[in-house]
Amino acid sequence: MRFDIISVLPGLLESPFAHSILQRAQKKGIAEIHVHNLRDYSTQKQKSVDDYPYGGGSGMVMTIPPFAACIEKLKAEREYDEIIFMSPDGERLNQAIANQLSIKDNIIILCGHYKGIDQRIRDIYVTREISIGDYVLSGGELPAAVLVDAVVRLIPGVLSDETSALSDSFQDDMLDAPVYTRPADWNGYKVPDILLSGNTPEIEKWRFEQALERTRQRRPDLLGE
Repeated sequence: MRFDIISVLPGLLESPFAHSILQRAQKKGIAEIHVHNLRDYSTQKQKSVDDYPYGGGSGMVMTIPPFAACIEKLKAEREYDEIIFMSPDGERLNQAIANQLSIKDNIIILCGHYKGIDQRIRDIYVTREISIGDYVLSGGELPAAVLVDAVVRLIPGVLSDETSALSDSFQDDMLDAPVYTRPADWNGYKVPDILLSGNTPEIEKWRFEQALERTRQRRPDLLGE
């Protein structure tokens, strides 16, 4: 799977993709993540990628030509399943969306800045707009990193335990059950006896009940309550 991320601040994405699961996925050749500097596609002397908004108002708007040039170059090299714009007014990222995207082959992600990007880029090129929450960040780089992380970990072969992602919170529209590890007794705080019993059917039943109760208490909306 390949991600091409277009950003005016590519340095912001160096660390998230250079560690842990995302780093391993790239080393295994399972995922490719390429970050493109939008300024490289500017024809302006100062390599500017923004201008004042028509109609007045505060802030600057990212212009069409650099985005179009970069997108067209990438599209000439391969076909893309999605061109995603990270935007606070996009559809809210959830596990179902991550699952859908994890079976794609090639994805472009656009990172906005300033007041936003010229609407015509969204109209002409963007196939999907995704938000990571109802708040505004300085740019789309961190949301892009969140999206890539959520998707890549679902690709077969990325996690050492293939079943791990299947038991994550939200996979069954529920939060995950509590988890424990050694020691079994820490300063009088003990692991539930059922988890030490070795009775797999009863353990799975307990986990389901705990997950259901946690979801009911913390996210009843997931259960339609």
